[in-house]
Amino acid sequence: MSSSEQDIVLASSSAHRAALLKNAGIEFRQENSNLDERALEAPLEAEGILPADRAEILAQAKAENVAERNPGAWIIGCDQILALGDDVLHKPADMEAARRRLLALSGQTHYLYSAVVLVRDGETVWRHVTPCAMKMRSLSPQFIGRFLAQEGNDVLSSVGAYQLEKRGAQLFDSVGGDFFSVIGLPLLPLLQALRENGVIDG
Repeated sequence: MSSSEQDIVLASSSAHRAALLKNAGIEFRQENSNLDERALEAPLEAEGILPADRAEILAQAKAENVAERNPGAWIIGCDQILALGDDVLHKPADMEAARRRLLALSGQTHYLYSAVVLVRDGETVWRHVTPCAMKMRSLSPQFIGRFLAQEGNDVLSSVGAYQLEKRGAQLFDSVGGDFFSVIGLPLLPLLQALRENGVIDG
């Protein structure tokens, strides 16, 4: 099978991850896993699994789940874990939770761990985690209120209650790490892995 005929499946419903792959010229399908992520993560949290490892485990679980229904396909599994100190944070449930999230992150450096794995026929071919240090500037409650009003419910799709590629850029003093990874996918390492495995043209 030539690289142009390889079946690539993104095991995520994320429009942001799909846009990154599409803009990079990758032909793929999207199929979300049917896993309960929070149920998967609960025992990892109880065991004290580090955030980077947790992200990788969840990305692999999603990819393996989708691989079961797609024999022969190259499955891209992804996950992001946001940690503030010892606390792992999840997507805010509503706008009030988003407000509290931004208040907690204000003036702090939090870490975003973006994991991606390649799975084919149940075998994990490749895995990678990119850590990103996100230094948020000090934000007034008034600014946070205006920011959330401008962004609306879109912030609820992000664990940090911001989207760096949009108005969320105004929240930060500095971002250490790969921009693509912050958006949701360590794109450059993934493209290299796809080339090395003959999945895309190298």
